[in-house]
Amino acid sequence: MSTATVALWLGAVVTIVSRSHADRNVYPSAGVLFVHVLEREYFKGEFPPYPKSGDASNDPITFNTNLQGFPDRPGWLRYIQRTALSDGVLYGSPTAEHVGKPTVIEITAYNRRTFETARHNLVINIMATEEFPLPYQAEFYIKNMNVEEMLASEVLGDFLGAVKNVWQPERLNAINITSALDRGGRVPLPINNLKEGVYVMVGADVPFSSCLREVESPHNQLRCSQEMEPAISCDKKFRAQFHIDWCKISLVDITKVVPVYVSRPDPGPGVLPEFGEYNPPSEALKSRDYLSDFVVTLAVPAAVALVLFVVLGIQLVQHSSIQKSSKELRSLSKNREISWPLSTLPVFNPVSGEVVPPLHPDSYETTSMPLMQTQTNLQNQITIPQQRPTGKWYS
Repeated sequence: MSTATVALWLGAVVTIVSRSHADRNVYPSAGVLFVHVLEREYFKGEFPPYPKSGDASNDPITFNTNLQGFPDRPGWLRYIQRTALSDGVLYGSPTAEHVGKPTVIEITAYNRRTFETARHNLVINIMATEEFPLPYQAEFYIKNMNVEEMLASEVLGDFLGAVKNVWQPERLNAINITSALDRGGRVPLPINNLKEGVYVMVGADVPFSSCLREVESPHNQLRCSQEMEPAISCDKKFRAQFHIDWCKISLVDITKVVPVYVSRPDPGPGVLPEFGEYNPPSEALKSRDYLSDFVVTLAVPAAVALVLFVVLGIQLVQHSSIQKSSKELRSLSKNREISWPLSTLPVFNPVSGEVVPPLHPDSYETTSMPLMQTQTNLQNQITIPQQRPTGKWYS
């Protein structure tokens, strides 16, 4: 296990770019941009030797970073690694609140091909100075960059050179770099090599230049409200390498900012104090009886389901018996049907040719049909007249 030490002095703003194998002290300040690159090539040397020298050249290596004794990193420190074949980057901006706090970052490298691990400790000492921070701070939004691309020392140097060319300060330093995704931005579509975007804050010791103030003009404010690109005279200084969204630039003079003090409430039970040690739970945990949980979770619903099953079964049996009885009654009713008597058949009138309907319609039930017509029904019958031949034999 190797250890690297970095000292951060809070005061004058300095940008730090350190390598994972650099065991040296560096002295930055308040609002400092701290960048630490986790090089894959360096950690490969800490893994056991390979049978061939080229075996480890393309091994996928991922990193896990955490504050010593804690599961995660400090709040001001961020980490990014796009793929297992790229280097990791630790970056962030400590403030005066972190002065004097011991910061030991444990870096664990995992070789995804051989499952070997290697550990590296990074010691960060944050100390204070009496120097006043840079009062004029400007934040730019760069649309064609990702955060790890902007953290590269040569790219960041080119950007600071372009800003210095249009601002002309005596001191100019990067204060903070933030991915647009951390500000609520969306992941771009994987077309046309689109980037996520990155916010870069810089500080200087002189007031803002007229070029940077152009975005505050009414004409440019109107264009920004209409989602049009404003007309900035110094945009050509950046356009060759950096595409800046001038509608999102922020200019802050911290000497005119009124500080707001917010009292923090006392932490309740279960919240670790701000200055305390992390005490993990004991490994010898008491066994827990899960019988009551089992009864509540499974036994009670199963009993309710069984009762419902029995009730539905009884209703199904009753319904089946009712259907069976209905079928038997229908069959008995069919067996009682008899033929219609002749007096109920249609009558044909030989004179008029009219067919007289029967006395009882077909809608009547056969079981209620009388076998013999009563005297009262005879009056409803139609009398068929009889014709007699003419002649002397008939009177």
